[in-house]
Amino acid sequence: MNLLKIASPLCLTVFMIIGINANAQRSPIQFFRPYDQRGINVFETTKVDTLQFDEVKLRIGANFTQQFQSLKHSNSDNMVNEVNTNELYDLAPGFNLAMANLNIDVQIADGVRVSLVSYMSTRHHNEFWVKGGYFQIDKVGFLHNEFMNDLWKNLTLKIGHMEINYGDAHFRRSDGGNALYNPFVENNIMDAFTTEIGGELYWQKAGFIAMGGITDGEINGSVTKASDRKPSFYGKVGYDKTFDDGKRFRLTGSMYTTKSSISNTLYGGDRAGSRYYMVMEPLTATAAANAFSGRINPGFKDNITAFVINPFIKIKGVEVFGTYEIAKGNNQLENGEIQSTDPLHSALTKSGQRSFTQFAVDALYRFAGDRMYIGGKYNVVDGTLAFGQSTTQPNLSQGVYDNVKIERTAIAAGWFVTRNILMKAEYVTQKYKDFPTADIRSNGKFEGWVIEGIIGF
Repeated sequence: MNLLKIASPLCLTVFMIIGINANAQRSPIQFFRPYDQRGINVFETTKVDTLQFDEVKLRIGANFTQQFQSLKHSNSDNMVNEVNTNELYDLAPGFNLAMANLNIDVQIADGVRVSLVSYMSTRHHNEFWVKGGYFQIDKVGFLHNEFMNDLWKNLTLKIGHMEINYGDAHFRRSDGGNALYNPFVENNIMDAFTTEIGGELYWQKAGFIAMGGITDGEINGSVTKASDRKPSFYGKVGYDKTFDDGKRFRLTGSMYTTKSSISNTLYGGDRAGSRYYMVMEPLTATAAANAFSGRINPGFKDNITAFVINPFIKIKGVEVFGTYEIAKGNNQLENGEIQSTDPLHSALTKSGQRSFTQFAVDALYRFAGDRMYIGGKYNVVDGTLAFGQSTTQPNLSQGVYDNVKIERTAIAAGWFVTRNILMKAEYVTQKYKDFPTADIRSNGKFEGWVIEGIIGF
């Protein structure tokens, strides 16, 4: 939602609210994940009720992130008529665009809250842009029904245009200005994150978690091409237990599926952009137009089925978090839904589904009262990409399929100066394997340092 024209009035209104009630930004909210260090390793909010509702409460928060990047990249030349078509962007050390999020949370009734997150500045959208908002209902006292009150002791309902709860990695990723939950600089290579319109119903008891969700299957609403739009169904089951000696074990499995979509964005729904600026991008690239450097999007825009398993183990200061993910699908061109407007062209037939597999594991050691940490991460993705596809009429092309692989190794360290301020640094190496010679990522590699400072409140 492009709110550039109303960004200034909205910001003015926010600052007026803060001026009227200076304590608003510190108002406690029920069943809430803090935007500071207290939000680390919080996944779904629990059913533990620790706050008493006495009135409507407004909380204003924000996240700010600034980076200094020193990365270098290389690849294989591809000479065409004495011109290298694989010439890379001229990278040099420097500061990246500062990112900022605005967080508005409102406790509107006992056990009922509203969350609205907006991007004030990001790499992909450097104008004011709404991420999404939702209702979360953990109590139903407004129904005045004892049976429903008892039933809802283990239930949570979320409704809105929201970040969908597929997998656990999205709870640990960087999201625009909010990079405080992520101990590393960048997210997974195949970044499962999107916002969709729908609802999620949770059941939690004695550490067991079950969730089912249904959405419109797209990042935006749509009122056209009904035959091309099917809902997305997804769910999660798991177990999350913290023991008396501080040890914690969590294991979840998630799935997501949609049969048809105009533009599904499970692996391309980030409106902020990646944290590695301009790596493996062409000489003419721009930060906004080439916003997802270092990631890979399998391009399953029409149909997709994905599964992911996420284990999390914490023993005193040691944490291990893992991801094993399999995704299958294809796009409208590969499905034959797009045909040439020229009747003399041969009809495109439906091709088989492509697939991708992702494995990621990170290990951390937190010390000094959890104020500092060191850690390492390994992430590998392999699958089948379609190269050379064209939707330009009338000469359509389904392209050529090739199996590719990307590997990343990262070492990071961080320091919580206060619970609201995090400084972190990362050294990363990422390699691209089996990409075609004509692709700019052919024998590609980037490596170097990124330093990041984050504020969250």
